[in-house]
Amino acid sequence: MASDDIAQLVQALSKTHLGDGELSYKGLGLKLDNAESVEGLVQEIEQYQDLRALRLEGNTLGVDAARAIAKALESKQQLQRCYWSDLFTGRLRSEIPMALKSLGSGLMTAGARLTVLDLSDNAFGPDGVKGIDQLLRSAACHTLRELRLNNCGMGIGGGKILAEVLTECQRRSLAEGTPLTLRVFVAGRNRLENEGASALAKAFQLMGSLEEVHMPQNGINHAGVTALASAMQHNKDLRVLNLNDNTFTKRGTLAMAQALGHLRNIQVINFGDCLVRCEGAIAMAAVLREGLPVLKELNLSFGEITEAAALVVAQALVDKSHMEKVDLNGNCLGEEGCEALREAMAAQDKGDMLASLSDDEGEPDEEDNDDEGEHEDDDDADASNGYNGCNEDDFVKENGMMANEESPSISQCPEEVLSFLECPSAEKLLQLGEMRRHLLPEVNILHPHKAVDVLLKVASLYCEEPVPKMAVLETFDMLLRKLLSSSALQTYVTFSTLLVLMGVLKGEGKRKKVALVPGHLLCLEHAVQQDYLAQHHASLLHCILSKNREALKSCSSSVDRLISALEKRCLD
Repeated sequence: MASDDIAQLVQALSKTHLGDGELSYKGLGLKLDNAESVEGLVQEIEQYQDLRALRLEGNTLGVDAARAIAKALESKQQLQRCYWSDLFTGRLRSEIPMALKSLGSGLMTAGARLTVLDLSDNAFGPDGVKGIDQLLRSAACHTLRELRLNNCGMGIGGGKILAEVLTECQRRSLAEGTPLTLRVFVAGRNRLENEGASALAKAFQLMGSLEEVHMPQNGINHAGVTALASAMQHNKDLRVLNLNDNTFTKRGTLAMAQALGHLRNIQVINFGDCLVRCEGAIAMAAVLREGLPVLKELNLSFGEITEAAALVVAQALVDKSHMEKVDLNGNCLGEEGCEALREAMAAQDKGDMLASLSDDEGEPDEEDNDDEGEHEDDDDADASNGYNGCNEDDFVKENGMMANEESPSISQCPEEVLSFLECPSAEKLLQLGEMRRHLLPEVNILHPHKAVDVLLKVASLYCEEPVPKMAVLETFDMLLRKLLSSSALQTYVTFSTLLVLMGVLKGEGKRKKVALVPGHLLCLEHAVQQDYLAQHHASLLHCILSKNREALKSCSSSVDRLISALEKRCLD
C-alpha cells in the first residue's frame, strides 16, 4: 500500500466515529483492493465494541478486501445498519457477487440482526441479487425494516429472484415467530418491467407492512401497475408511493385509484411522468374526494392531462387540509388552462401549493385525437416488456373488480331487450315495459363502456311527444341512478366515459364516438335537476363541458340549456 494512501486512510480513520454506534468511511473515494489496503479499516471495526452502523458508500471494494472486512464483521452481533451503496465503481461485474457473499457471510456468522441494508447504485445485475440471496433469506434479515436497491440494474431476472428471496424470508421469519415487517422498499431504475414488478407485488402482498415504496423508472406498464395496485391495498400503513416515470395509462391508473381508496395513511403519491391522462386524472380526483384524508403531496406531472381534467383534480382538493404540494406541471393545459388552474387553486386558498407550470406542453392539437389508441396498443404488446408470466385478470379480481367485459346480465337478457339494444327505437322502448330493468349491464369499473353505451342509446330517442319522452326520461333516470349509486370512483369513471364517447373529453383507445344528438344533452339537463345527481357530479360536468363547448357546437341550443342547468345546480 502506497504511503500517501496510508496517510489518507489514517486521516480518514480519525473522523470515522460519528456517535450512535456508527463507523463511517462515506465518500472517501478509497480504492480497497486487498487485505492490506483495509488493515486500518478492519482494525477500526474490530476495536469498535458497540458497532451498530457501518458506512462504506462512495469507495470501491475488491473481493479480497471484502473478505477481510467480512472476517472483522463476524464478531459484530450488534450491527444493524449497513450503508453500502456505490461500493463497486470500476469493479468487474463478476467480482461483485463474490464480495457481497463474503460480506453477507460475515453478518450471518455474527448473528447480526439488520434493520437497514442499502446497496443502491451498485450495477450488479441479477448476479448481484444472487450475491445477497443467502443473506436476505437468513435470520440476519428477519428484522429488516429498510431495503434499498436503487439503480442496481436488476432487470426482470433480478426482480424475480428478489421476490422469491423476500417471500422465503417472510416464510422463515413467520416460522420462527419474528415475522418480517419491511417498511421501506426502494428499487428505482432497475428495468424490472412487468414480470419483475408483478413478482415483487406478490411478495409485498404477503408482507402487508410496507410504509414506503419507491419504484420509479422501471419500464412498468398497466399490467405490472395493476399487480402493484393489488399488493398496495394490503399494506394498510403505506405512507409514500413513488412510481414516477412508468406507464400507467387508463387501465393502470384505474387499478391504482381503486387500491388507493383502501389506504387511509398515504401522504405522498408520485405518479409523475406516468401517462395518467384525462380519464386517469378524473379517477384520481374521485379518490381524492372520497378518501386520502392525510395526503400531503400529489404529483401528476407530465401525464398528458388537459385543462378540464386538471380542474376536476383541483376541485377534489377542497377538503384536503393536510395538502402541501400539487404538481401538475408538464401537462397539456395551455396558457389559459394554466391560469384557470392557478385561479381554481387560489380560490381554495391553496395557490401556494401548486408547483410551477413552466413546462406545460400547451393544448393538444386536434389531430392528436387520431393517435389516441397508439399508446394503449403499445401497452398490450407485453412481450416487448418481458411480461409473460402473470395474468392481469388475477390481480384485477383481487382488487374487487371484474375483468371480463362480457356481462352475464346482458347475455341472459330477454330477446326483446337484445332486439332494442341492437336497433333502438322509441316504439321498442315503450314495448319493453317492466323489462327495461334488464337494460343496464353489470357495472364494471374497468369496462364501463357498455353501460354508458346503453345510456346514450336511450337518450338518443328523446323527443317532445309526451308518451315516448316520459319513457325515455324514466329509463334514463333508472339507468343513471343505478350507475351513480356506487362509489365515487365508479361514478367518476362513468362520467368520464360518457364524456369521452360524446367527444367532449380526450380519451384512450379507439372506441368510436357516438353521433351527438340533442337528446343526449337534454336527458343530462333533466338528470342535473334530479336528486340522485350530486352537486359535485354537476361541478364535474360543468367543468368539462364549459371548457369544451366547441365539441358540442352541433347541438348549440341544447348545450346552452345544459350549461345553464349545471350552473344553477352548482350554486345550490
